[in-house]
Amino acid sequence: MRERATSFGTASGSYETGRPEYPAEAVGWMLEALTDRAPAVIDIGAGTGKLTRAVLARGATVTAVDPDPLMLAALQQKSPEVRTLVGVAEELPLPDGSADAAVLGQAWHWVDPDAASREIGRVLRQGGVLGLIWNVRDDRVEWVRRLTGIMHGSAAEKMIAEDGVRVSDPFGALEKRRWEWQRTMTRAELHAMARSRSYFITASDEEKAGIESGMDQLFDELGLSDGSTLALPYVTVAYRAVRAAWRR
Repeated sequence: MRERATSFGTASGSYETGRPEYPAEAVGWMLEALTDRAPAVIDIGAGTGKLTRAVLARGATVTAVDPDPLMLAALQQKSPEVRTLVGVAEELPLPDGSADAAVLGQAWHWVDPDAASREIGRVLRQGGVLGLIWNVRDDRVEWVRRLTGIMHGSAAEKMIAEDGVRVSDPFGALEKRRWEWQRTMTRAELHAMARSRSYFITASDEEKAGIESGMDQLFDELGLSDGSTLALPYVTVAYRAVRAAWRR
C-alpha cells in the first residue's frame, strides 16, 4: 500500500497528461463556506497540481503538500508561485490553526482516516473546511467497465462504490455530492491515464505489456484510431466537512 501511494513521481508526466482536471463546480461546492477573499488552503497529496490549480482559480492561497518531491517539482513547473512541502496527511509540516481549509484530490483512500482527521484538524482553524474529491470513470458504461477490468480497479473506486469514505474528530458529518460529465480523450491520452495509475507503475514489465495490449484490443474494437477521440464518461464525487471544537 505504502509503495503504491508513493509511486507516482516516476510517472508524473503520464499523470499530468492522463488524469482529468476537477470540475470547477465541484471545487466551488467543497469550499463554498469560506468567506475570506484569499483563504489559506492546503492541498494534501497535491501531485502535479490538478486540484491546486482549481483552488488557485478561486482566489485562494495554496500550500501544496505531497510525499513525493518529484510530483511537487512537476507542480511547480506550472504553478511556481505555490509553496510546496514534503509531507503526508498524518504528519503535516505546518503550525496549529494556520489554514482555513484542506483539500485532498484522489488521495483520502491512501491515508489513515482517524490519524489524518486529527492532524488536519490541528492545522485548520475552528470552522475550517475539509474537502475530499475524486474523479472516477463511470463503470455503468459497458466499454468503460471493460477498460477498468483491463487496467484493474483501485482502492478509491472500491471505497466510493461501497460508500466507505469517512472522517473523524474534530470534523462533523460529511456532506456528499456528485457530478457526471465526459472527457474527450485520444488513444495516447487513455494510455497515459493507465500508466499514471499505481497498479501499472508498480507492475512487472510483463504485466504492463499485458495491460497495454488489452487496451489496444479494446480500442481497436471501438474504432479508436490514432487520429480520433473517444468521450470517456466520468463521475466526480466530492465530500465536505467542517472542523468543530475538539471534544473533551
